[in-house]
Amino acid sequence: MSFSVKSLAVTTALLVSALTSTAVLAHAHLTSAEPAPQSQLTTSPTRLTLHFSEDLEPSFSNATVTYQGDKTVSTGKASLSDQEKNTLVVPLNAPLSAGEYQVAWHALSVDGHKTTGTYIFTVK
Repeated sequence: MSFSVKSLAVTTALLVSALTSTAVLAHAHLTSAEPAPQSQLTTSPTRLTLHFSEDLEPSFSNATVTYQGDKTVSTGKASLSDQEKNTLVVPLNAPLSAGEYQVAWHALSVDGHKTTGTYIFTVK
């Protein structure tokens, strides 16, 4: 193998490795949310809006809200934002009373990687 062919082979291998590593790291991580984690609200939100680092598969992404440990808040069907395919919107069916709420979310990115997480917010 000549020097230029070896260089091309090494360069190609490094490029493939770099691209593969980037794809492996492309999980849908929560980047921001409304209500925000640890926020203290004076009024009840009408929906959850969860922003992720990657586009989502809507059929396999959702969030639930609980309070007082194990009581589930009634929500509407989760859907993706019309403008941003990396934003999950979950309507709340009724106003939330004062208290601490936990959001538990799971997301499947379009590249097939699943992530999960939780956070808390408070309504005063």
